[in-house]
Amino acid sequence: MDASWEEFGWERLGNGVGRRRLPGWDATVALVVGADGALLFDTGATLREGVEVRTQVQALIGRRVTHIALSHPHFDHVLGTAAFAGAEVYGAIGMAGLLADGADELHADAVRHGVPEEEAAQAADVLVAPHHEVCGEWTLDLGGGRRVLLANVGPAHSGHDLAVLVPGSPAVVLCGDLVEESGEPQAGPDAVPSHWPAALDRLLALGGEEAMYVPGHGAVVDAAFVRTQREQLSSAFGVS
Repeated sequence: MDASWEEFGWERLGNGVGRRRLPGWDATVALVVGADGALLFDTGATLREGVEVRTQVQALIGRRVTHIALSHPHFDHVLGTAAFAGAEVYGAIGMAGLLADGADELHADAVRHGVPEEEAAQAADVLVAPHHEVCGEWTLDLGGGRRVLLANVGPAHSGHDLAVLVPGSPAVVLCGDLVEESGEPQAGPDAVPSHWPAALDRLLALGGEEAMYVPGHGAVVDAAFVRTQREQLSSAFGVS
């Protein structure tokens, strides 16, 4: 299985763990595979992207995505979710209500950022809100000894930030847009800058010094990068 990641433009991060940087907004989607289940972290900016990811995953592992964890409720991370029929969807507490009531806003935001109107409307019409909301931590058993930890670490970059820890040697921490490598961290109208440094402290506590940290946008980084970004955010927003 793992030998085929690169054939589909995916980056292998460990045994049964990989990610892909999607074109356009350079948003990451990540896959964690167990004996019985497969967790996808984020789903892309359009249904077309979601379908492409679904097709690639099925070619890679020979089965469907069973679980989806959404890092936060921004268009480039959630609008592909409807492509994964039957998957159990997880998000930080409060995200389900936000998405249920916010399809029009997501549609408008996607169009503002360059998603074609028809594609944005199509995805917004079938927007999937999380079925399960994480308050604190939630452990998912994907089978064969593969367990992943979903951690509600926000609000910070958004009002509803969810990270995923994949234990291993090294561990992998899926950070969403709490960490960005390909550009400066973005603080939009739903960001809570006063909590952001503490969210990065939580990521570092989850993964430790040897972990691989996977940003929402950009190349995989280490703990030192996360710590530096934490200090930059602390200084920029005047919080400790």
